[in-house]
Amino acid sequence: VQLVESGGGSVQAGGSLTLSCAASGFPISAYCMGWFRQPPGKQREGVAIIRDAGIYASSVKGRFTISKDYAKNTLYLQMNSLKPEDTAMYYCAAYFNPSCTWSPPSYNYWGQGTQVTVSS
Repeated sequence: VQLVESGGGSVQAGGSLTLSCAASGFPISAYCMGWFRQPPGKQREGVAIIRDAGIYASSVKGRFTISKDYAKNTLYLQMNSLKPEDTAMYYCAAYFNPSCTWSPPSYNYWGQGTQVTVSS
C-alpha cells in the first residue's frame, strides 16, 4: 500500500490549489479516505473525509472539495479562496473500514505530506 501526495505550493490569499493523492495496493472506492493537515506547532486536524460523499471541517466548508477518481485510483482536494490560516503540511490517509472517521489514529496508511503555504 502506498499513498503519494502532490500539488502543494505557495499561493497568495484568495488563490487556489489542487492536491492529489495517488493510491496503490488497494481500491480507494472501497474505503474511507481523508485529507488532514498539520499547521506549524499544532496538532494534526481533519480537513475532509470521503467514502462516497464528502464531509468537511467547518473551517473549509464551501471552499474545499474532496473527490475520488476511481479510474485513476486517486484522491483529490480542490482548495479555493485560500487563507493564510490554511498554511500547513497536508496529508492524505486511508482508513480500511466501510465507514468514515475524523480520528487520525484510526487511519491505517498515510502519505508523506505536501506543503501548502498561503501568504497574505
